[in-house]
Amino acid sequence: MPVAASAHHLVMIGANHKSASLGLRDALFVDDAAAPAFLEGLKRAGLGEALVLSTCDRVEVWTIDGDPAHAARLVGEAMAARAALEPAVLACHLYTLTGAEAVGHGFTVTASLDSLVIGEPHVTGQVKAAHRLAREAGTLGGALDAFVQAAFAVAKRVRSETAIGEGPVSIAAAAVQIARDLHGDLGRCRALLVGTGEMGELVAESLLAAGLKDLSVTAPRLSRAEALAKSLDCHVLAFEEMREALAGADVVMACLGGRNVAISAEAVIAAVKKRRRRPIFLVDAGIPGDVETAVNRVEGAFLYDLGDLEKVALEGRAGREAAAREARAIVADEAASFQRGRQARAAVPAIVALRAHFEEMRETVLAEAATDAAEATRLLINRLLHAPSEAMKTLAAEGAAEGAQWRAMEKTLKTLFRLED
Repeated sequence: MPVAASAHHLVMIGANHKSASLGLRDALFVDDAAAPAFLEGLKRAGLGEALVLSTCDRVEVWTIDGDPAHAARLVGEAMAARAALEPAVLACHLYTLTGAEAVGHGFTVTASLDSLVIGEPHVTGQVKAAHRLAREAGTLGGALDAFVQAAFAVAKRVRSETAIGEGPVSIAAAAVQIARDLHGDLGRCRALLVGTGEMGELVAESLLAAGLKDLSVTAPRLSRAEALAKSLDCHVLAFEEMREALAGADVVMACLGGRNVAISAEAVIAAVKKRRRRPIFLVDAGIPGDVETAVNRVEGAFLYDLGDLEKVALEGRAGREAAAREARAIVADEAASFQRGRQARAAVPAIVALRAHFEEMRETVLAEAATDAAEATRLLINRLLHAPSEAMKTLAAEGAAEGAQWRAMEKTLKTLFRLED
């Protein structure tokens, strides 16, 4: 009774804000234009199913493979080539997750529970974009597609059953309200987004939705700024021009999250002077902060970080953490359910093979005792039980009747055939 098919595992390999610096994540970043070639390279290397999720917080490859170590090696080599690093150098910054751990991680990411700012509403959209690019590249097989669809369903359940999305939305709403209080009609304002972090993007999206017409994006890596500007349908500015652009901006959003201050108090003082004391509203959405805290003492400059905006928005961190706990419970429940389903499906080939084996014996016996139903029944039972009986005798003869192997076999038989003691 041959049962072919090696088990295929869900495998995730990547680097995120917990394992790698912003600079390394920038070097690994795979934008939409580069994704098809990157996925094609993985396919040629031997990964038939794969998608690449590349955001400010993480660069990950989700794949299905029979050998997780093999998949991790191929992805590590592809990522190292992209970052111009030796695979061994990059390896210490990469993580590899398989099985239940990978399922839980994928659900957690898609439900926006593993981001720098928990509950960001557009994380699911980023996974959807990665899913679409993989489909277009021909690297989205049935198993990977089934997992991603399940992750979308989990994210939808988290959004509908918890208040996890209210924190970030409230932060963005607070920024919009302060900008209106300070400048009035946003349609007459100019805004500058420094960096491509997700929280900065969220605030920018809210300002545009509230009527902002003039927005420019700048970042140390021009390709990242161009990709975000295309998404927001706004202008791109060279990073070297950022200091000069401060003077013309009514609203400045900083979201680089690097180790060094990007906007100094001295630069803001110079900008305010050029603005002839017209106020400037600065949102520091970087973690760690991107704006020098001394800006708080500059007359005409109003600096708010994420903590300040949370207070203005009425939604405290305790409320969001409570929602996050509820959301994580949902994710754990859904991950366990998904794993049970996968494990149950793994038994199908063996069940099919067993049924085919029994059917073959039935047909043989009927041919031998076509006119005697009682004899056919006796022959069928004898033949079906012959191989298991001989195996049990062999085990007993080898002294296993009192051992763990024998007890395990007895337990399996009782479970399969619902036997009483």
